[in-house]
Amino acid sequence: MTVPPTRVLGVDPGSVRSGWAVIGGSPARPELLACGEIDVPAAWSFERRLAALHEAFTAVVADATPTHAAVEAPFQGVSARAALQLAHARGVVLAVLGVARVPVTEYAPATIKKAVTGNGRAEKSQVATMVRQLLRSADPSLHDDVSDATAAALCHVYLTGWSARIASASQPRASR
Repeated sequence: MTVPPTRVLGVDPGSVRSGWAVIGGSPARPELLACGEIDVPAAWSFERRLAALHEAFTAVVADATPTHAAVEAPFQGVSARAALQLAHARGVVLAVLGVARVPVTEYAPATIKKAVTGNGRAEKSQVATMVRQLLRSADPSLHDDVSDATAAALCHVYLTGWSARIASASQPRASR
């Protein structure tokens, strides 16, 4: 039985704009397979925005066929209203991934920034610059929410790649 290649879907959820990116390849040579934004008009009612997010994200997951998902965890310090709206949008994203049976790992923003830039307090522009460098890409679509989603996917690839290396290194070697 052949194992399908890893396809990590990174998601930066939002109730108006959500970024997503699919990373394949390996920790040593990650490859951007697809990316985009889901934009929903801010003037729409909140329930209509969530429904539109659900519909669009369901299509993304169906097209991307991810083997794993990395979702940015909520950021502490935003207003209570913004945090609640973000929680609803994250709920939609997590529900779509759950229905599709895609395993999800959530990462704090500082963990994502540290994995990609080496600095957990990096600015958005620094994250975007490192994402482009790591992917060897000048793709102009790698901005804002898409860059953050790509960084989440890269974080997952790097952290699980290192975990696999550590696990394999700790396995007893067969004697010859």
